[in-house]
Amino acid sequence: MSPPVAPPGWSRWLVPPAALSVHLSIGQAYAWSVFKPPLESALGLSGTQSALPFQLGIVMLGLSAAFGGTLVERNGPRWAMTVALVCFSSGFLLSALGAATEQYWLIVLGYGFVGGIGLGIGYISPVSTLIKWFPDRPGMATGIAIMGFGGGALIASPWSAQMLESFGSDSSGIALAFLVHGLSYAVFMLLGVLLVRVPPHASGTRGTARQATTGPQVSAKQALRTPQFWLLWTVLCMNVTAGIGILEKAAPMITDFFADSSTPVSATAAAGFVALLSAANMAGRIGWSSTSDLIGRKNIYRVYLGAGALMYALIALFGDSSKPLFVLCALVILSFYGGGFATVPAYLKDLFGTYQVGAIHGRLLTAWSTAGVLGPLIVNWIADRQEEAGRHGASLYGLSFIIMIGLLVVGFVANELVRPVDPRHHVPEPKEADRVQREQSESA
Repeated sequence: MSPPVAPPGWSRWLVPPAALSVHLSIGQAYAWSVFKPPLESALGLSGTQSALPFQLGIVMLGLSAAFGGTLVERNGPRWAMTVALVCFSSGFLLSALGAATEQYWLIVLGYGFVGGIGLGIGYISPVSTLIKWFPDRPGMATGIAIMGFGGGALIASPWSAQMLESFGSDSSGIALAFLVHGLSYAVFMLLGVLLVRVPPHASGTRGTARQATTGPQVSAKQALRTPQFWLLWTVLCMNVTAGIGILEKAAPMITDFFADSSTPVSATAAAGFVALLSAANMAGRIGWSSTSDLIGRKNIYRVYLGAGALMYALIALFGDSSKPLFVLCALVILSFYGGGFATVPAYLKDLFGTYQVGAIHGRLLTAWSTAGVLGPLIVNWIADRQEEAGRHGASLYGLSFIIMIGLLVVGFVANELVRPVDPRHHVPEPKEADRVQREQSESA
């Protein structure tokens, strides 16, 4: 499938809505928790089992983005969005079949494995194209699209809950909800497939490298050999670990913190707290990434990591004595979590250029897969051990918060070590770039 080229006079502002249609759809992943209690009740699952489709989906997101990044660069955004549509929607349809027949392995296979591939390819599908359309404001452009992934749950969560209420929360009701999701998201994502275009200077032979580009240009294969890539991998992994540590356990965490106070947090209030975190996650993606266009990528990550460590310290020291302080600090941390995702494509563009930036971004997202396991593991394992030791309330989380502060400091140091890429890693000339990419294609 050749990348569709924009005709003369075509507005570049049509590309962000195309990207949003995909990201708002795959952002449903953050609303998986709505299906956990019904699945546990209908299929007799444990909490660990009901979390498996989501966990596998995040792992497959990182892996498919890493291994499919070069294909996305070679075939263009329409191809990538089409693959994402087919995989993500098919994942829901397989899950619907699994729920209807009460075969849980089909739900894991569908939502986690097949749907996870759609998550990864869909997540990186518009990044390179947006950066090429908005070379003057790459942070803002990628922030608009990636904001959709953070905000998808704001739509999917109440929508899913309403469907389960209408259809029932037994296996047949869950199956029907999955079916409606799969078909609806297919139609919505199709809008992005039909609307997306690449700029005229990006047209031509598949994978043409350095047409109308300036500054350093580094191939995806060569980027893996630079210290800058691995420093940014560390930065992203530490920032995501810190954010997901709160996001994954938000409702029980705020309940535990104020369980012994005169005004404990109700289940309804805890759910509202989760919704606030989702809003902060979404707002941070567009707000902080746009700010990075003004103050620079390294400076904005100094804010994410340095101020993030401060927020964790405030929660650890004073969080259980003040609900407003706890909520405010958590919201700031989640805004940094979202901002980190939205800013990193522009950071990569600054360091490695637009040549194969989508493929480099895909490889970098393996840091997300790692953090998706690491963050919940730290918080949950330590909380379980503390509870076994007879502790309760805020004391369940003190040690894990100290660890998060340490990880953010590690990320801060890694960000400080980032320097411009050595010219020996640059792709020297357009003809040479084409030759390098052909060799990579033949060896892939």
